[in-house]
Amino acid sequence: MPDDKNPLAQDRNRASRTRLVHGGTQRSGFGETSEAIFMNSGFSYPDSGAAEARFRGESEGHIYSRFSNPSVDMFQDRMAMLEGAEAARATATGMAAVTTALMAQLRAGDHVVASRALFGGCRFVIEDYLPRWGVNSTLVDGRDPENFASAMQKNTRAVFIETPTNPTLELVDIRAVADIAHAHGAKLVVDNVFATSVWQKPLQLGADLVVYSATKHIDGQGRALGGIILGSRELVEADIHTIIRQTGPSISPFNAWVMLKGLETLELRVEQMTRSAGKIADFLSAHPRVRRVFYPGNENHPQYDLARRQMQGGSNMIALEVDGNKQAAFECADALSVILISNNLGDAKSIISHPATTTHQRLSEEVRAELGIGDNLLRLSIGLEDVDDLIADLDFGLGKI
Repeated sequence: MPDDKNPLAQDRNRASRTRLVHGGTQRSGFGETSEAIFMNSGFSYPDSGAAEARFRGESEGHIYSRFSNPSVDMFQDRMAMLEGAEAARATATGMAAVTTALMAQLRAGDHVVASRALFGGCRFVIEDYLPRWGVNSTLVDGRDPENFASAMQKNTRAVFIETPTNPTLELVDIRAVADIAHAHGAKLVVDNVFATSVWQKPLQLGADLVVYSATKHIDGQGRALGGIILGSRELVEADIHTIIRQTGPSISPFNAWVMLKGLETLELRVEQMTRSAGKIADFLSAHPRVRRVFYPGNENHPQYDLARRQMQGGSNMIALEVDGNKQAAFECADALSVILISNNLGDAKSIISHPATTTHQRLSEEVRAELGIGDNLLRLSIGLEDVDDLIADLDFGLGKI
């Protein structure tokens, strides 16, 4: 038994790296060291009265794994500790987390304001999906907080941003936008995937909810899909929990367990990836075949001062414009042998993608131009390989243009 006088006996007194290994652990009577996977859909009750009490919420316990599950609980609790959130709910995918977080705040007749620079799926939710249910939206250039203030309406109930943005790594001032949203009675939802919870804490900057595709850095090895929503107990345990319970975008217990294993090394991986990304951004900035580099940790980033205020590190995502057109971008990517061509990110393996023909291909050419997603733009997710090998690989690929 732990000594009750030992301050480290409580999760809240432990450093984040320790919480990522031990936080929220529930052990069975077998005393397993690695968290157990509760691969069951239902739970039994000692008697009918106990079942009735549990369904009424009069007693604690699990009912059905669509609602809650011990493996999922551990993942949610550990993420809440890392994020500094009161509560969390995991979902089957990152897009399920985004959609659920927004739908929980909105009703027919409401209005949402969002930054125009969004992942293609997120932009679909804002522009196409929500209007089907009577929720109108306004997209703004998120680099200037005043654009959000100008777009707010009497019926605006939610503001949605991602920062840094996908794929051009623009930044949005979280604190400034949170103040604007709250002044108009709206909630701010932040997609924090690119920055990761290691380098940016939106809730501490005034956000009401933060969402992640756990498929990315949290898993970190391209194994499983998942998402998570974090925020206050009031928001998460009310409408968000109800929507997940009643409509079913629930994460599987196995995938939640995979995410738990990923969390154990999250900080170590992201810190190493970020160190490599900084060196690679410097190399790309000096390369004659590269026109522009977008990296928040680089002093050449147009919003570098904001990055220093709200991020503790540049993270592992880089965008670059090569010298040429789509053919030049393809020639560079196709010549690589260490870096893989894929649309995922946050993986232990370095990945390159061409946003105009993959993640953002559904957008019109005019919208892509407005967002700075040209045919010569490539997006890099830096992994855990030796940084010199990655630089040599990129140098070879760029030399093929």
